[in-house]
Amino acid sequence: MTVSLPLVFVLGVFAWAAIKFLGVRIWVAVVIALFGFWLSHTFLAPVIETGTRTGVGVVNGNDK
Repeated sequence: MTVSLPLVFVLGVFAWAAIKFLGVRIWVAVVIALFGFWLSHTFLAPVIETGTRTGVGVVNGNDK
């Protein structure tokens, strides 16, 4: 059985768990989210997207 989850959902669960169980302050999570948003508008965005897709492919066993 294959389950498909969006990466943003998985990251959201990690953020919630970090806030709930590790004591990460909400403002720190907001700053990190804003940093990612601003980083996505730089020249590094394609590199990050390619690296993320490759990492997910390795975890899923989809070697190309």
